[in-house]
Amino acid sequence: MKSGLKIIFMGTPDFAVPALKALHKNKNDVALVITQPDRPKGRGRKIAPPPVKTAALQLGYAVVQPESIRTRAIEDLLVAQNPDIIVVVAFGHILPQNILAVPKLATINVHASLLPKYRGPAPIHWAIINREKETGVTTMLMDEGMDTGDILLSSKIEITPDDTAGSLHNRLAFMGADLLIRTLKTIEQEGLHPVSQDHARATYAPLFKKKDGRIDWKQPAETLDSFIRGMTPWPGAFTFHKDKHLKIFKVRPVPMKVDDPPGTVIKGFADELRVATAQGALSILEIQGASGKRLLIKDFLRGYQILPGDVLI
Repeated sequence: MKSGLKIIFMGTPDFAVPALKALHKNKNDVALVITQPDRPKGRGRKIAPPPVKTAALQLGYAVVQPESIRTRAIEDLLVAQNPDIIVVVAFGHILPQNILAVPKLATINVHASLLPKYRGPAPIHWAIINREKETGVTTMLMDEGMDTGDILLSSKIEITPDDTAGSLHNRLAFMGADLLIRTLKTIEQEGLHPVSQDHARATYAPLFKKKDGRIDWKQPAETLDSFIRGMTPWPGAFTFHKDKHLKIFKVRPVPMKVDDPPGTVIKGFADELRVATAQGALSILEIQGASGKRLLIKDFLRGYQILPGDVLI
């Protein structure tokens, strides 16, 4: 038996898939799934469907992939469904007021931060880069702003010292799915009880480009550790040895006195690549060279020579 709320779901990437699957598992009435168009993906640039489309078709849902959400045809399509709620999870578009006004009850967003902190498209990355101890997910009523709507529910999670943007993303995706189901049940049983955000405490988490992953060795080792974890797997942290592009996946800060300029390779243990920073050193544990294969540093150094005194830039 389906839930009493009729839902239109909007989402695009992997982060949104657990939420869609949770709606299906809990027998929510998902009338339609809206996602972005198929795009070129990967090195071969082959056209590929977004993860939400793949999941939706497997679950038997109707899927629409508009180039723009701001058309009369899309508005008419949504109005014809007569939804109680629109659920938005990492859809990739800010919805205009005419779309927000379509559902009878609300348009609800699942956001991967504890709002009002880290509004914007990259909250998971920035929480790690800024060395936060905790983060979480928030459900909110959407308005026309960037994650500025009133809060419904939130849930916290610890950020571990080993977390990358990838590992934290996966945990938050499932936490967001659970919080969405709890939010919908609360609305059915108790109605809407939103709380305004404290806008004075808001921070913004802007999107990254590939070039933003370049390592600045003039930063302290602890800062660089957080930066590299926050850049993994996307956009990827990287540096150069001479003209060779090196992608760095995993490091360990080494608290020690360093006299060499930042970026200088310094002597460490055998099969170790230790690099001077502004404060302490950084031991590189996993790396990828031009071969495109991610390797433990000891395996990488068997086929590629980097000597003490060399400089990474």
